[in-house]
Amino acid sequence: MNYVEDTPDLTTAIGTISEVHGPVVEVNCCRLPPLRQALSAELDGEIYMFEVHQHIDQHHIRAITLHETSGLYRGMMVYDSGASLHVPVTSDCLGRLVNIFGEPLDGGTPLSAELFRNIHAPPPGLSDTLETSGILETGIKVIDLLCPFAAGGKTGLFGGAGVGKTVLVMEFMHAISAIHHGVSVFAGVGERIREGHELWHEMRKAGVMPQTVMLFGQMDESPGVRFRVGLSALTYAEYLRDTMQKEVLFVMDNIFRFVQAGSEISSLLGRMPATVGYQPTLHTEVAELQDRILSTRKGSITSVQAVYVPADDMSDPAVNAILKHLDTTVILSRQQAAKGVYPAVDPLCSTSKLMDRHTLGDFHYTIAEGVREAMARYTELEDIITMLGIEELTEKDRLIVMRARKLQRYLTQPFAVTAAFTGMEGKSVCLSDTLDDCQGFLKGDYDDIPEKECYFRGTMKEIRP
Repeated sequence: MNYVEDTPDLTTAIGTISEVHGPVVEVNCCRLPPLRQALSAELDGEIYMFEVHQHIDQHHIRAITLHETSGLYRGMMVYDSGASLHVPVTSDCLGRLVNIFGEPLDGGTPLSAELFRNIHAPPPGLSDTLETSGILETGIKVIDLLCPFAAGGKTGLFGGAGVGKTVLVMEFMHAISAIHHGVSVFAGVGERIREGHELWHEMRKAGVMPQTVMLFGQMDESPGVRFRVGLSALTYAEYLRDTMQKEVLFVMDNIFRFVQAGSEISSLLGRMPATVGYQPTLHTEVAELQDRILSTRKGSITSVQAVYVPADDMSDPAVNAILKHLDTTVILSRQQAAKGVYPAVDPLCSTSKLMDRHTLGDFHYTIAEGVREAMARYTELEDIITMLGIEELTEKDRLIVMRARKLQRYLTQPFAVTAAFTGMEGKSVCLSDTLDDCQGFLKGDYDDIPEKECYFRGTMKEIRP
């Protein structure tokens, strides 16, 4: 069932709570509800929601709470909702901040639901889906040049703590609103309350919030909330795509915390851990989320997912499980950030499936490869420069290094969403200008310009009109 027109019935008694183990509740049932069924209990006028995850025997189930467990007790009556968890969807959801149930977190009025959609709805059939449709320009020079986004595709921002994943995500949302006049759905998975509060206010200051709906499953909430808030957010994205026929940017920060929540639930249910302690269902759970991020004839969903990389180890099983589903991989480097290069994108490790002559055209592909080649040669020579000095290089290599350093600085950029903190006006650069400027660097047109003049600029027309 994809949607219902009214709220599910919450009055059918199904059994009583027999045990409570943290966020896991064991229920003694008169009949077994299906897996993923939403159950409820009431205490002092407050509704507690559960989701069925395991059948123990003919009369006992294990469910994960979607609220705090304080107040639950043995013998408490549990009711069957008659369906899996549904969220209220409406055209008025834009501009709102809500939780996993679609309840307001911004102090506003509850959403006036036009209908309720199942967060476990199946993806569209293969015959109804469309393939990715070329480049989605973001106005961010290094992204559009070296690892372009696929319109209707999936992009991952990989990096450790503090390298700028969330700032980059916010700038993408600003670009979708300003350049493409689309809408954004933001899923904050396991966000710290401080981060969520700051992000919400920054989005409002940047003028992005009216075209955005934000959902938060905070770090202090049940693992069931952190595990399912991504599906709730995706349900809103599907509604905006299918019913309102919008071009949707679906942002998830951070999908690694979704994996962690799944691992926590798996351990609580007593499953044997698999590789490096992750849940044995890791690949299935990631695929269940990723396979719903699709474009149809009604509209498209383009996904940007921030991925925390534990200990900066790209071989981590969770990172690899996510990596398999992506069209574009943006690697954020701690070394780049240490040099003051923001966005801290590693130009040699970041890739996109669009990087071929057929998709990009000869001009873009040639310029991108020329920039990569110069950067790669500079990286090879860095140790020699550190030990012996740049004077020991050949004249040709010195020229390459000089141009690569200028390109590295040119690919930095002030962002609109950080203007209040940096004091620099945000710059959005169209792809054609980026290509023209990079061609000029490679040809030597800017050899006479000092490196510092290339740092945190928009286009080179600001220096040489």
